[in-house]
Amino acid sequence: MRIHTGEKPHQCSECLKMFSYQSSLAEHMRSHTGEKPYQCSECLKEFSYKSNLVPHMRIHTGEKPYQCSECLKEYSKKIGLVQHMRSHTREKPHQCSECLKEFSDKSSLVRHMRIHTGKKPYQCSECLKGFVGKSSLVKHMRIHTGEKPYQCSECLKQFSQKPHLVEHMKIHTREKPYQCSVCLRKFSYKYSLVKHMRIHTGEKPYQCSECLKQFSDKSNLVKHLRLHNLQKLC
Repeated sequence: MRIHTGEKPHQCSECLKMFSYQSSLAEHMRSHTGEKPYQCSECLKEFSYKSNLVPHMRIHTGEKPYQCSECLKEYSKKIGLVQHMRSHTREKPHQCSECLKEFSDKSSLVRHMRIHTGKKPYQCSECLKGFVGKSSLVKHMRIHTGEKPYQCSECLKQFSQKPHLVEHMKIHTREKPYQCSVCLRKFSYKYSLVKHMRIHTGEKPYQCSECLKQFSDKSNLVKHLRLHNLQKLC
């Protein structure tokens, strides 16, 4: 009947939150006491609530009971499926209060907000550089460790980041996905197309600090600066 009446006679003595059932209050109290009565039989990790232990056990069993009806991809947690479904529906319910950009999941919004706050909670233990996300720190650490986990299956060349391997593979596949909209010439790499487009636009973004001469390509500016340095020596 409390579902209909909304009655909540059980109150937490710590935060005064109200509950309809004594059992719900008992579970809630663990958030204050830190009690964790549910333990994983595999890794002995402890949990305050049985509802957290059940999905955790799927890490060990490999069970994935939640399946996408569109692409049949499977997930161990319901929240994983809910977030995945937004890739099909294009739903983005989480909006940034600063720039109004929208996100499909809350964690992406949290990371994005750090752009506005300037918060960088992940710090490199070697050079103390800070990062907005954990994945960015992991990639950065490879500069110090020299780790290159991505290897080309053709020539066995290794790379520290997956996008670099993807770009490299175009050497072997001869794929040219970037096309000039003016002359229709194709390129394997996006930066090659960007440089090429300057032929059509006349853009020269690189300027000599000595004589203010401008160049469309950075390598030409470097060569030009060497000439200036040689002239100074002479």
